[in-house]
Amino acid sequence: MPTRWADNDQYGHVNNVTYYSYFDTAVNAWLMRATGVDITALPALGVVATTSCQFHGSVSFPDQLQVGLRIERLGNSSITYDLAIFRESGAGLELAATGSFVHVYVDGQTRKPVAIPTVIREAAAELVTD
Repeated sequence: MPTRWADNDQYGHVNNVTYYSYFDTAVNAWLMRATGVDITALPALGVVATTSCQFHGSVSFPDQLQVGLRIERLGNSSITYDLAIFRESGAGLELAATGSFVHVYVDGQTRKPVAIPTVIREAAAELVTD
């Protein structure tokens, strides 16, 4: 994932709120690739209930990033993702941030919690770790 010019703040590094955008992009891009479906067309929507981020190093434009993800918990109506953002450097990958991201699945009309759609559950099961 590339950083963008607009990601930098006045201090010359990627602004802290932008990391949440990286998390959101990584999770949803993975979901669409892993399921092969347009997740926005499903009757159940994954809405973000909780996010957190711990910063370990600085990144700035034009850094290239890699975002790793795993599933910490696969519940009935929610998925907890653990994420790590790495900056690519000549020496390899440098840890920049770690975080957590929780999707709760809700009915597209009522917004009440529902079971995770089967296509998403099957894809997510592949990333569950101990």
